[in-house]
Amino acid sequence: MDHVKISNLPIFWLLAGFTVFISALQTFLYIREAKKATKVCNVDPEIPKKAFKIGLISAIGPALGVFIIMVGLMSVIGGPMSWLRLSIIGAAPTELTAATYGAQACGLEKGLSDPGYNIEVLAVSWFAMALNGAGWLLFTGVATPGLEKIREKMSGGDMKWLAAMSTACSIGIFAYLFANLIIGKGGLSDLNIGNAYACFGGAIFMILLGKFVVPKVPKLAEYSLGIAMILGIAVAILFGK
Repeated sequence: MDHVKISNLPIFWLLAGFTVFISALQTFLYIREAKKATKVCNVDPEIPKKAFKIGLISAIGPALGVFIIMVGLMSVIGGPMSWLRLSIIGAAPTELTAATYGAQACGLEKGLSDPGYNIEVLAVSWFAMALNGAGWLLFTGVATPGLEKIREKMSGGDMKWLAAMSTACSIGIFAYLFANLIIGKGGLSDLNIGNAYACFGGAIFMILLGKFVVPKVPKLAEYSLGIAMILGIAVAILFGK
């Protein structure tokens, strides 16, 4: 029996399904608690409904990208593990990289596409993916309470300052992600012009939509992220050659 058949055994589907079920249950509990909080805070019930709808629509595009990578991973590391990792982590490039590093650690230079990929290498790839995720979970569990205290001290209870600080953190995170896409391993001399046009084009259109279009057509707010992404891709296609 080859490694692909072994990786798709029913026992692995069962174990992966149990973990995915827990993740889905957590989602349900978070939504339920959020609805309870709206009643306590006297928030208009339409606001959370609108927020959930916007989140659902905005997640369609990124989810399709994750799904495509999951299909590719399934042919190498098996359906259960691909389903499990991308259901609870969702960072498709990270999971793909972790699986590839596991294969390369076994001496396979071509990674997942190497002809020498077998059951032993599969086990190492699985371990690398699990170890990568464990680091995130450990840091989140240990550091989150302390980070919340730091945030409260820095904001001093001022909600405006807290909003500004949260926005600045988000900008820093996305800037870091964009930098990885734009700047290659060779530094500033190794720029990916296509990705740069896509990132900056999408950002500019997002600002324009939020400032000029959405106030006049509020219903477009739910689709503004997707529209900006599509327009950013169009800019990259037209000018990023």
